[in-house]
Order: sequence, then C-alpha cells, then structure tokens
Amino acid sequence: MRRMLNTLYVTSEDAWLRKDGANVVVEIDGSERGRAPLHMLEGVVSFGRPGASPALLAACAEAGITISHLDPNGRFLARVEGPRTGNVLLRRAQFRAADNPTRGVPIVRGIVAAKAANQRTVIRRALRDHGDSLPGGGREALEAAERRLTDVARRTLAATSVDLLRGLEGEAAQAYFGVFNQLLRTGDPAFVFGGRSRRPPLDRVNALLSFFYALLGHDCRSALEAHGLDPQVGFLHSDRPGRASLALDLMEELRPVLADRLVLSLINRRQLAADDFTVEDAGGVRLNETARKRVLVAWQERKRDELTHPFFGESMPLGVVAHAQAQLLARHLRGDLDGYPGFVWK
Repeated sequence: MRRMLNTLYVTSEDAWLRKDGANVVVEIDGSERGRAPLHMLEGVVSFGRPGASPALLAACAEAGITISHLDPNGRFLARVEGPRTGNVLLRRAQFRAADNPTRGVPIVRGIVAAKAANQRTVIRRALRDHGDSLPGGGREALEAAERRLTDVARRTLAATSVDLLRGLEGEAAQAYFGVFNQLLRTGDPAFVFGGRSRRPPLDRVNALLSFFYALLGHDCRSALEAHGLDPQVGFLHSDRPGRASLALDLMEELRPVLADRLVLSLINRRQLAADDFTVEDAGGVRLNETARKRVLVAWQERKRDELTHPFFGESMPLGVVAHAQAQLLARHLRGDLDGYPGFVWK
C-alpha cells in the first residue's frame, strides 16, 4: 500500500518556489518563508500565481511530485507533471472498458452505491449525535432522506445501464443536499445552504464544499496516475476535453467522507466565521487568504484520520483511501476482480 506523503500548499500570491539541495524553498519578497524535503512530498498545490524555478520543476518531475495551480477559489487552472507511469496494457484495458457500455456498469454501480451509502452515513451520524435536539421537523426530514438514500443504494443493484445509474446518482444528490441545511447546527444566518451552486459558489457553505472538492480532485487524480490509470477516461462522467473524468468518478464516493463531513465540522464547531469569506460584487463567495490557511490545516489533519478499509481490512489514513480505490479499480480492469468494490464508510 502506498505511504501517505504530504502535500505542500502555497497560499500567498507573491510566493516564489525554488530548489535548494533536496528541498523545496518558499520565498516571499526574497525572504525564505519555509522549506520542505522533496522526498516527503507527493504534491505541491498553489493558489493564485506563485512561480517556480526550472530546477524545482525538473526535480519534482523526476521525483513524481505533481505541481497543481488553482485559482484563489480552488478552481483548477494548470498542472505540471513528469512522464506518465503505468503500463500500456492497463490503459488499453481501461479504454476498452470505457468504450463498452456494458463493461462500465459494474464500475459505475460500485461508485454510485458507495456514494449513496456514504451520504446516508453522514445523515445517520447526525441523527445519532443530534437527532433529539433538531428543531421542528428536522429529525423527520433527515430520517426521510436516510430512507430514500437506502432505497437508491438498493436500486443500484438492479440498474443495468450507466444512464440508469446516473439518474440514481442524481436522485441521491437531490435527497442528500435537500436536507443539508438540517446538518448545520449553528443557527448562524451566514451559513445557510442555498442548494448546490458553483462557478461561482453563491454562499459560504458552497464555497467550502467547492474548495474541498477541488483539493480532493487533485488527490484523486494523483492516485489514479500513480496506479497507471488515465484520469481523463471515466465511466460515470463522460469524456470531455480537458476534464479529468475518472478523477471525478473516484471523487464521488469520497466526497461525503472527506469533504462534506469536514465542512459540517468546521461550521458546527464555529471554527469559521462569516468574515472568513469574501463576497464579491457579482455574488460569488470565496474563502479569504487567512481562513484558507486554517482550512488547509484542517484538510491535512482530516486526511490523517485512521480507519479500517472495508475491502482490505487494513487500517490506513483517510488520505490513502483514494490510492486504495485506484488500486482496486486497476485490479478490476485487469480482470483480477469481478467487480469494482466502492469505498463504503462505516
């Protein structure tokens, strides 16, 4: 199993990255603000417009460290990476499976069933921990959503096409996000969820969700490439130029566990306030730079949380689960597993 390494997040738009020996050094206005050994990193994620020296880019490419550039909202802009790894036979198996509608059904079924089950677990935990204190009708709404997600997960077993499974995935999202406000317990009007919105996010909850989804996408893409898969050729998400469809597929089952739970925790524990966000004239909402640093620390800590993987039966950090799932997908495409076992959070 792959060892979990660190990701270096560079949040200052004035930063310059360079190589010094076997280290990456972060400079601002010519002064060193931090450094990290290259062998401890698996990725560098920069927000805004930080630059990097050619020597550092070459060293990262050689070491398999990917450098991703995101805008201040967390939206992906560009990526610098070394030669692709993996063997061509696995990629050919992936392409053949993606071109065969029947062959893709077991994979998409595993993803959709796991996503609905994990969304249900988020709701069940809220009912277990706070169900009795929810204001008028909240408990009943969550219980209804929990039943509907159970039904969606069950119906994936009978779905015989990718289109049917896409419809079930949409139904699960509607049930889950339809009660997301009930999971927010601060009563702060600044953190009211107005339904899923993006590009730009139109409220603070959506800004947080989109930010974490962008980070998760970076990790999923790296996991797929590490296991020799092409992140652009997906099964649930169809091909589109420039879109990492398979990374989006892999994200689906991990969103409730890694991202959504962290959003709820940060808000419900009042670790973020209304003024940690900037509301733009056009209506878009985004984290400010100070809050972004705190949120990134929380993200890294969340990825270090240990759990037992339901298929491998091994304890591992949450941040390694994407690699475990990429490995299982590769084994399925090679014919070593009959189906793709999605990650179901207990």
